[in-house]
Amino acid sequence: MHTPRGAGALPGPVDVRVGTRASALALTQTGHVAEALGKQGLVVETVRISTHGDVATGPLSTLGGTGVFAAALREALLDGRCDLAVHSLKDLPTAPAAGLVIAAVPLRADPRDVLCAVGGSQLADLLPGARVGTGSPRRAAQLRALRPDLQVVDLRGNVDTRLARAIGPGADLAAVVLARAGLARLGRLDAVGQTFSPTQMLPAPGQGALAIEIRAEDRGPAAGALAAALARIDHPATRLAVTAERALLARLEAGCTAPVGALARAVPGGFQLDAVVASLDGSLVLRRSATRAVDDMPAAMALGDEVAALLLDAGAADLVGS
Repeated sequence: MHTPRGAGALPGPVDVRVGTRASALALTQTGHVAEALGKQGLVVETVRISTHGDVATGPLSTLGGTGVFAAALREALLDGRCDLAVHSLKDLPTAPAAGLVIAAVPLRADPRDVLCAVGGSQLADLLPGARVGTGSPRRAAQLRALRPDLQVVDLRGNVDTRLARAIGPGADLAAVVLARAGLARLGRLDAVGQTFSPTQMLPAPGQGALAIEIRAEDRGPAAGALAAALARIDHPATRLAVTAERALLARLEAGCTAPVGALARAVPGGFQLDAVVASLDGSLVLRRSATRAVDDMPAAMALGDEVAALLLDAGAADLVGS
């Protein structure tokens, strides 16, 4: 942790190094966090970290699975190259990392998935056999369940690269499926033809949310100022919702590349958690949900455990490994 400027004087701005992936979306997300911290008197420096998931090619499921984007950021945080790391929460493993804590989960953006196609076409408009791109087994499985006649094509690259496959010059796909939150943060909602409802396609656990991770052992004035600033940008309802979703994922022993979707939301009487586990070919889809009062982290985790148990009783363990 950097020391406060003017140490020994009255408290003043604190230098904070924020670790981030170097993609346009990651930098935009990190920029929002940096701006929020800056409004609280912190001077922020962005540190770009290259991750294995960014430089490797091939399907994400073959690149190490859960944590492929998070590992390098966590290493940079632990070895002191940055003071906090900004993650897309859906990419973060559910198991805690030794020496690190999630200090803040800001207000979540719209977690739903969207279809992007030329002319704003919707899923029902696509011709039989149309090629639709996604790098997510979860999206692929739910797409196949909705439209078994489509050809689902594996897709990698940043948001602009993926969009160009469907709506750019020389496009070779009829459509691509992306997260609405990422497009919103990049100002590209103009590319959206259809936003999928949760009954059509449940998002990944944690989708649309950010996780801000820091070292657990940080002490001193600079660390105190950062912790206080992060506490002010934490959004308790978002944290409870994503905790329930991630507890379900952990109970299913599934990673971020498994065909599992989950979404928790506030309803009268507490939180409702809807979840889906599907076979990769979309031929079998298991959906379960539960509602309970949730006002703390243990209750949120209990909700996730409850829905996971319903799915496991229905045979979800066989599909998670499919």
